[in-house]
Amino acid sequence: MSLTVVIIVIAVVVVLIACAVAARLATVRRRRLQERFGPEYERTVDEQDSRRAGEQELRERQERHDALDIKPLPAAARERYSQDWARVQEQFVDRPDDAVHDADRLVTTLMSERGYPTEGYEQQLKDLSVEHGETLQHYRAAHDINERSGRHQATTEELRGAMVHYRALFEELLHNGDRPGRSTT
Repeated sequence: MSLTVVIIVIAVVVVLIACAVAARLATVRRRRLQERFGPEYERTVDEQDSRRAGEQELRERQERHDALDIKPLPAAARERYSQDWARVQEQFVDRPDDAVHDADRLVTTLMSERGYPTEGYEQQLKDLSVEHGETLQHYRAAHDINERSGRHQATTEELRGAMVHYRALFEELLHNGDRPGRSTT
């Protein structure tokens, strides 16, 4: 075998190994994004022109999130918010529309106290998606019902559903991302 053939074979093997390593790294990065964002991964990828663009969007969200000063709530603040939530729930019986609007405001206030920017709904979704991707569909559903409620287009049953949806995100935010009863070991 000539030296030229050996060099070509070695070069081909090196290129194949490099391609395999790059493919493996891409798979690992994709899996990490899927685990981090949960259902939000597929939603974002589907909304973009390509998987690569969707994954880039998610990485940008993660970078923005990492720059935020997200902090856990002290016990006293958690207790205060729990009492506020109980009051909002109690008002549902007599004033369901107002209760849903108040639930929305309470969730937004809680987000702000935790350190999430609250400048707009779409940005809230992006910021929340990094740590709360599993719960985000609840926030979307509640927000939609809240909007329709503002136009007097939501039924009482839908308003009740909105309260359940808001509560899912509220609980996760209240407990610093951990659902009550879930171990953090």
